[in-house]
Amino acid sequence: MYPGTAEFGFELLVCRWAEESWPPEDERSDAVIVARQLGTRRRRWDTVVLECDPAGLRARREFGERELDSDLLHVVRNAPAEWEWYRDALPHPGYPWRYVREAIHRAAARDAVETRRRGNRIEIRRIAPYPDWLRRIVAIENKPDLDASAARALSSQLEHDVETALADEVWVATEATGRRIEPALLEDLPVDVGILALSFDDANPSTADTGGVEWYPSEVTPPDAAADEERQRRRLELAERAYGRGWRSYHETMRPDCRHFELRRFGRALVPYCGAKRRSQTAAECAGSCERFEPEPPLWRTRGWPIEGGPGKGIKGLLRRRREWIRDRECERVGEE
Repeated sequence: MYPGTAEFGFELLVCRWAEESWPPEDERSDAVIVARQLGTRRRRWDTVVLECDPAGLRARREFGERELDSDLLHVVRNAPAEWEWYRDALPHPGYPWRYVREAIHRAAARDAVETRRRGNRIEIRRIAPYPDWLRRIVAIENKPDLDASAARALSSQLEHDVETALADEVWVATEATGRRIEPALLEDLPVDVGILALSFDDANPSTADTGGVEWYPSEVTPPDAAADEERQRRRLELAERAYGRGWRSYHETMRPDCRHFELRRFGRALVPYCGAKRRSQTAAECAGSCERFEPEPPLWRTRGWPIEGGPGKGIKGLLRRRREWIRDRECERVGEE
């Protein structure tokens, strides 16, 4: 049985499974980046899988490890190969140029573009062409207990996903029951949505012990060609957020600086655990408002930990290194093609 409450624990293990086993029932050829709790103002997905061109993903590293927001993307994608005044080099953004100047300064501070001043004019030059690294976006909604009421609640959201076509594929991941016909197949879900039935145990949760693909999704296409440019812009912004955050970003919304916060191994996955509650906790529970929250004792920061931080800093560093290691591993797939 997966750790924690039903959806949160299942969500973390689905992310880890996707990191190791995507695409299901097929050999991996693309590089894969997995993130969680990403989307738009109207819709947020539990799990997002980016299928990336390995060479393009490797070239993306030239622009740093952090995400590029929409303003930075406008500058980086349009920066010229040779020095040019930024107003001549960049298309009009649709908002005042002073905000573009701010974005240029932020991009230069991150070494994502080069700048120089000629009198009162700021000239820019790219460090490299921004690569076409994103191939496909896959959205997964996680519902381990997909009963009729949960299916009804999901149905309109999934229909919205199919209609807007921001993701190329839409899936629902549920817990496998081992029955001849998985109950999820009998629920009222859009026919274009795929169904994954997965089962994990603490021996090896990086793969599904039973189940797998119960229903294949349809390829989602834009409703009309005129909307494709806007769709590509939104997809790239989403992909950049996934690139920078990954799925282990739960430590940014939880409290690893609490003396009760731990990471425990569940097979090949590391999941949060609360020593005070003696169970895995959710991100909503693990907050400053938790009645069991206790800051790390200052003495912990002087016994085997760096002076500038205690175990909480160590946990954050560990999760960051795991994210970077996975990203580096996927980038190196360029050498396997």
